[in-house]
Amino acid sequence: LPGWARVGDAITKTYVFANFPEAVAFVDDVVPIAEAMDHHPDLDIRYNKVIVTLSTHDAGGITGKDVVQ
Repeated sequence: LPGWARVGDAITKTYVFANFPEAVAFVDDVVPIAEAMDHHPDLDIRYNKVIVTLSTHDAGGITGKDVVQ
């Protein structure tokens, strides 16, 4: 997956935006997708950056749910 890296039992990617409102808007866009999939990423907002981490916690690591495009 381009731009994603494996970190332990998860995959992670950092998205960089022009400012904080754009970063928060990105998170707002992620929410309905995650809800529809019933698969929720860890989202870490750092001003203009959003670090997205995916892992299937109940399976103990990365599964097909984490790599669906």
